Amino acid sequence: MEPSNLEKTDHKKPARLFVLAAPSGAGKTTLVKELVAAHPDIRFSVSYTTRRKRVNEVDGIDYRFVDKDEFMRLREEGELLESAMVFDNFYGTSRSQVEEHLANGNNVLLEIDWQGAAQVRESMPECTTVFILPPSRAELERRLRDRRTDSPEVIDRRLRDALSDMSHWRDFDYVIINDDLATAVSELDAVLYGDGTANRVTKGPLVSRVEGVLGS
Repeated sequence: MEPSNLEKTDHKKPARLFVLAAPSGAGKTTLVKELVAAHPDIRFSVSYTTRRKRVNEVDGIDYRFVDKDEFMRLREEGELLESAMVFDNFYGTSRSQVEEHLANGNNVLLEIDWQGAAQVRESMPECTTVFILPPSRAELERRLRDRRTDSPEVIDRRLRDALSDMSHWRDFDYVIINDDLATAVSELDAVLYGDGTANRVTKGPLVSRVEGVLGS
């Protein structure tokens, strides 16, 4: 007997929303770009920001650069799924962009900070949250200074804020320690497309590694 049309249908898994957060210097942006390049079904949500555009950044690709008045208008109209002030600048995620990608059957990846992640969890509790950590405090500082895009004063502030951000890792579903890029990308891939069990925040061995990073 020929299978019915319903039986022939390929039931695609529902699109999912993934939220990635990390302290400045943990390498989150690089991980996201590697993952998006490998998986065409992922859509990288482009955040709004009031921060000034850097020389190597492209409006609409890296961020949507707007002034403070425009940002506040978007927030008041409910267009922002989440928003936060980071280093004296506002950042926010386009609600309509995320909803459109999900409706089209594409997984969505948000690259935001821990404050924004908390807001997204409240609005969309079905989302999967991942926190990225550097391998040590010393490596975090080295990465921040090697960027050579900020003044020593700004770097010191970023480092202080980054250490504070790291204390929120338990609020997430998964944690990835970005020591080796290839390994971190593989672990992130497992979280999104496998079970990612080894990187769940409840796993004993992972907790020990994280405590080592925080205490280093």
